[in-house]
Amino acid sequence: MYQRSSMGIVAVSVMLSACQPVNTTEGGALGVHREQYMFSMLSEAQVNQMYAQSYQETLTTAAKEGVLEQSGTVNQRIQGIAKRLIAQVGVFRQDALSWNWEVNVIDSDELNANCGPGGKIIFYTGLINKLKLTDDEIAAVMGHEIAHALREHGREAMSKAYGVQMATQVGTAFGFGAGADLANTGVKYLMTLPNSRQNENEADLIGLELAARAGYNPNAALTLWQKMSAAGGNPPEFLSTHPAPSNRMAALQAAIPKVMPLYEQAKARR
Repeated sequence: MYQRSSMGIVAVSVMLSACQPVNTTEGGALGVHREQYMFSMLSEAQVNQMYAQSYQETLTTAAKEGVLEQSGTVNQRIQGIAKRLIAQVGVFRQDALSWNWEVNVIDSDELNANCGPGGKIIFYTGLINKLKLTDDEIAAVMGHEIAHALREHGREAMSKAYGVQMATQVGTAFGFGAGADLANTGVKYLMTLPNSRQNENEADLIGLELAARAGYNPNAALTLWQKMSAAGGNPPEFLSTHPAPSNRMAALQAAIPKVMPLYEQAKARR
């Protein structure tokens, strides 16, 4: 039993040694600080390239189906809001200002929006139209999604997945089933489970500050959530893994007073 457990610990150790600590963003006014661990053989450039390819495939399909919005009022709104938000990303990471940002709108009933690695944004008209989002509320959604990209949560998630796979393979290679089980359990409880909700909370806070700095009312994050809750059994996909609405709204309410001066300053400048 001791030997098998030792093999499992070795498997976890091998997985952890393949991950490197990374500080992706500055803390901002809300102080979002957490050292992230990324798979050493999975670079930011690789993840960005993989996502860019998938992003273009999505746009190509949408164009063929005639649902890629390249003009019109909704597209203009989204482009304008994105421009103001992107102008503020340097507060959190300077290199993001030079990313090849892309912003596209797809005409679909889907309640969804996302910003993938490297700054690839897609907004679906269903989210805007069905929830009757104001510009401030759209900025709350988009700020949250941009925050995921700035924090490289996609790369972090892939690193964890690779780590799980590596630990399992190493444990199995030793010929001890218990070793593989221990590797999986260790990764699950020490890394995977705690960070999923943490990543969402980070995106909430950074997104809130990003929107405020761009001159969008932070209180819109609360009205947005009220509309999400009213959506009932069909919540937007991009919120499917978030903390419970009550917990999230409480965290946002606590943070809003801290970013309100940033909003007031931005509003005065405009």
